[in-house]
Amino acid sequence: MGKLFGTDGIRGIVGEDLTHELAMKVGEAAAYVLGGKKDLVVLIGRDTRISGQMLASALSAGFMSQGAKVIDLGVVPTPAVSYLVKKYGASMGAMISASHNPAEYNGIKLFNNEGFKLPDATENEIEKYLLGKAVPATTKVGTYEMCEDAVEDYVNHIVETAENINTKLKVVVDCANGSASATAPLLFEQLGMDATLINFEYDGYNINDKAGSTHLEGLIKQVKKLKADVGIAYDGDADRCLMIDENGNEVDGDQIMAISTLDLKKNGKLTNNTLVGTVMSNLGLVKFCEANDVHFEATKVGDRYVLEKMLECNFIVGGEQSGHVIYKNFANTGDGELTSVQILNILSKEGKKLSELASVMKRYPQVLLNVKVREEAKGQYENDSQVTKAIKDVEKALNGEGRVLIRPSGTEALIRVMIEGLDQDDINKKAKKIADVIEKKFGI
Repeated sequence: MGKLFGTDGIRGIVGEDLTHELAMKVGEAAAYVLGGKKDLVVLIGRDTRISGQMLASALSAGFMSQGAKVIDLGVVPTPAVSYLVKKYGASMGAMISASHNPAEYNGIKLFNNEGFKLPDATENEIEKYLLGKAVPATTKVGTYEMCEDAVEDYVNHIVETAENINTKLKVVVDCANGSASATAPLLFEQLGMDATLINFEYDGYNINDKAGSTHLEGLIKQVKKLKADVGIAYDGDADRCLMIDENGNEVDGDQIMAISTLDLKKNGKLTNNTLVGTVMSNLGLVKFCEANDVHFEATKVGDRYVLEKMLECNFIVGGEQSGHVIYKNFANTGDGELTSVQILNILSKEGKKLSELASVMKRYPQVLLNVKVREEAKGQYENDSQVTKAIKDVEKALNGEGRVLIRPSGTEALIRVMIEGLDQDDINKKAKKIADVIEKKFGI
């Protein structure tokens, strides 16, 4: 992985790690690397952060400095950019978002002309120009225009995947004060559902603030208060979806994938009988696959790697516990609103409660601790004797009834400590033991 690009584009605190100068350079470099001699048409979308307009302007300037035609989609979900790049016949797309992070962060994700996130090799080539190599001069000057149809075109695409949804289902939708605020009201109106929307009045600063898929408390409260059938939570750029059942219990990405996989298998549509997850997928998902004679394929963390495996082997469903779920027949990336519609399809068809559908997978107790570290520690901790000893001691104590996974974050200066086992209190203590060692050696 390069110095600037992480597992999901470039991301950082605006004004510190991510500046308007860097955004302009990204546009210039990406246009040169991906454009070649052809006329480049670029779509740019953003979430609701206050910095989005500034970064969109800078990114647009970079693209136009290489002769590109920039089409500004405004506030849209990340998967809308992926979808519309192909629909509009654009050369590439860019999304300005820091996903589930707080408002002071922002980021840049790039897509090719097929709506796929760029592979590491292409990002590395772009990065060379961001870190010193000069982009060749040109006299070309590009143009800029706003697109007024992006939200409607994207929503129509999602609605087309709906299959006789029971419009009497009582649904509460948390938009995270993010991108879904621009699309979810129209989506559920077109689905004919009287959905209760929360956290959809954004001000540039409240994105993900005690809202959305990383803060489910408010949604759980509303589901219980309204006695709703389903709660739906998106993240800041709406590429994730988590759900709440009628009892107020979380249904995470792994459970959503289990529900979808079982439905696809039952209907003879599970291509190559495989579900793709990641090394962070709950052990319960692996056990679910074993029990239902489904092959489970694990990739590195990041929905781009899940998609790469799906494309390579013609698998049609995959994703992450965090709620990035990819339905390859409909999308080239994780799509929160698409995911919610697919589960509403199954709920309507089966006539069951969400809790009953989710019960097909037993979720193993899991703990995930994030340890703030010096950036260089992300490449050093694996070779540290004290850290490796702490990990081996915990693995021995688990005695095969769980697992330990330690990995650096692809977007932040963090090392993530994840443990699964049979007892929540026990794994909490074991995770803290490892985290304390990492923090003592590499913490800030």
